[in-house]
Amino acid sequence: METTPQFFRHGPGPLARLMFFALLSCLLMAEDLRFKYVPELRPAIAVVIHPLQQLAHFPAQMYDRVEAFFASFHLLQENNFLRQRYLSDREQLLRLLALETENRQLRKLLGAVKQIETKTAAKAVMAEILYTPRDPFSHKTTLNKGHQHNIQAGQIVVDDKGIIGQITRVSLWASEVTLITDKDHSVPIQVVRNSLRSVISGAGKNNELELRYLSVNTDIRENDLLVTSGIGGVYPPGIPVAKVSKIDRNPADTFAHIIGTPIAGVDRNQQVLILSLVPPVPNNPAETSDIESKNN
Repeated sequence: METTPQFFRHGPGPLARLMFFALLSCLLMAEDLRFKYVPELRPAIAVVIHPLQQLAHFPAQMYDRVEAFFASFHLLQENNFLRQRYLSDREQLLRLLALETENRQLRKLLGAVKQIETKTAAKAVMAEILYTPRDPFSHKTTLNKGHQHNIQAGQIVVDDKGIIGQITRVSLWASEVTLITDKDHSVPIQVVRNSLRSVISGAGKNNELELRYLSVNTDIRENDLLVTSGIGGVYPPGIPVAKVSKIDRNPADTFAHIIGTPIAGVDRNQQVLILSLVPPVPNNPAETSDIESKNN
């Protein structure tokens, strides 16, 4: 008996297969609508085919993980670059802000120079603060101008707001300034409101001055502006020194306890002005003798 070889055997045709699966689909849909048996089989079928689903999704998951890894690596590099750029820009911004602050201060000092030279016979030299001692009991500071810049002991130091102190020691390239808050420093002052003259002295504390030896009935009030009186010829007249911040009048005491707050201060500036009074130009001796001879 002859049999057809396995190689030449053919199954149902494509049309027959299509009809079979279409009929099977219709039967399953009808069963699902009528008898509701298929939903009970779905969990079991899902459990059976879950490994196959995971295996089918594995290539896509691996691709997503590899893509996420390279994306995170790229984001890390970009984050490091942006962080470095931020730090660099931040440093430049801080420098720019410092330069703007210094520029504003220099403009104020320039205006103060013009006012001082207009109102008084003083010449101003700009100087920079080198350092200030950390000792809270030392009220001195050091400037970058000295004998080489024609600076002498006794000259006055101001900023754009008022008196800072007086030069007490000079070297070749630097000079030491004793601040007006030093307990051994005094400034002749005048009250702007009523022209009352007195002397204000340092209290040995930051931002504190004392008006001593004024009676309890002295006409002085809080917030009175105190300026240099010009007496003694050391300080040019009319430069702000302090404002009266506290007055304690005790009838049992002979003198009132008056505290003033300096208007200027080295803790707020980097550049200051050194003032020098310009001595009056002496008359020519020949012209003086001619005038005297004419008078005689």
